[in-house]
Amino acid sequence: MTRTGDAGGTGLGDGSRTEKDSLRIHAIGEVDELNATVGVLLAESGLPGPVRDLLLVVQHGLFDLGGELCLPGRALMRSAQVETLETQAAALNSGLPPLKDFILPGGTRSAALAHLCRTVCRRAERAIVALGRQDPVSDISRCYINRLSDLFFILARHLNQEAGIENTLWQHASETTEP
Repeated sequence: MTRTGDAGGTGLGDGSRTEKDSLRIHAIGEVDELNATVGVLLAESGLPGPVRDLLLVVQHGLFDLGGELCLPGRALMRSAQVETLETQAAALNSGLPPLKDFILPGGTRSAALAHLCRTVCRRAERAIVALGRQDPVSDISRCYINRLSDLFFILARHLNQEAGIENTLWQHASETTEP
């Protein structure tokens, strides 16, 4: 225990200090929560090996992103990481039927967790964008987190398809019937 944060401050990777409620710490925390949520998805039994491998790559990428946020002015993210997400998303999406309607999060437990990862990812993205209005954030970091949320959406659809579960299409309240 360091007890150096008792007064509301915390240290960054470069040795500087900032407030625990700063936009930078908020963004770091959101990325950390996203990584933990990916860990919950990874804890699901029966995930296909290639999906498991992809999620481990994502977790390492999220650590790089968190490190970059923790070290102001230091670039840890690489364009190859964004390209990997794009390639993987395209590969998963190629086996899916075209999407013509909104879908509701759900289906299998693993697909529902992928949707949860997507929503946590979008929150992390908003925190990174907010930080970028105050301090420089690399374009690669913003692209990475944006592509990652797309990947989680595609992954959720893919996991449902692999399980033989159809995604539930959204219906406007005027189109639904009473239960």
